[in-house]
Amino acid sequence: MANPSQQLLTSLGGGPPTGGQLYSIPGTYSWLCPAGVTSIAVVCIGGGSGGYQNQYNNGGGGAGLGYINNYAVTPGNSYTTVVGAGGNNINSPLGNSFFVSTATVRGGGASGAGGTFTGHGGGGGGDTNGGAGGAGGYSGNGGRGGAFGSGNAGSGGGGGGGANSQTADEGWAGSGGGTGVYGQGSNGAGGTGGGGGAIAGGGAGGSGGATGSNATSTTSGPGGSFGGGGGGSPFSPSRGGHGAVRIIWGANRSFPSTNVTQNFGGNAEGLN
Repeated sequence: MANPSQQLLTSLGGGPPTGGQLYSIPGTYSWLCPAGVTSIAVVCIGGGSGGYQNQYNNGGGGAGLGYINNYAVTPGNSYTTVVGAGGNNINSPLGNSFFVSTATVRGGGASGAGGTFTGHGGGGGGDTNGGAGGAGGYSGNGGRGGAFGSGNAGSGGGGGGGANSQTADEGWAGSGGGTGVYGQGSNGAGGTGGGGGAIAGGGAGGSGGATGSNATSTTSGPGGSFGGGGGGSPFSPSRGGHGAVRIIWGANRSFPSTNVTQNFGGNAEGLN
């Protein structure tokens, strides 16, 4: 894909330029390093797994989150950036998100197990245990899905609620919560369990990520953005939440929480 058209820059107190770029649509990109920028910080969240299609109605695993700080770059050079897609089902290829290479910084895509990560810090995705797993956090793992009951809280996204039953028509598994890209915030919460037609709740997102979809006796929904596991179904399992990569630059900016908020310093970040 082509570069996004805008990478808006400001300068704080005569120091190096301050700015950012968020890639939130699955695909392969080439980030062009702006003039005056020699060091960046990057966070990557992978794509969550889709759910199972079987009588147990299991959701998919949550994706991993990894970040790096003070990565040296050269103005005018281009750097490969990949955003992983959420899986259609448990057997989909892993949706890794990374910058430069998977060995540099990576948010690992998920399967039934939660995704792993590469970087200076981050967290693995939550496993499915009925309900879907939540995406990894900045300092710990995402919540594990509930085993026929409520999901678990996590440092990242919370796990989805389990079905409370192994019978195909009783409360399909809730989806996992996602994790946001604007730095560490509140932990995700687990979704409530369901059964006998009751709603199985999606896990709440962590650090500003989206809450996973609730499930009923007839539907399951996708995982929360970014990186939540998708809900399970005996007919058509739901897709995992897609991944994201965010690149930031400027003086004294580093993950998980130092000057990494959205539009820091009044600078509007470029979006793909």
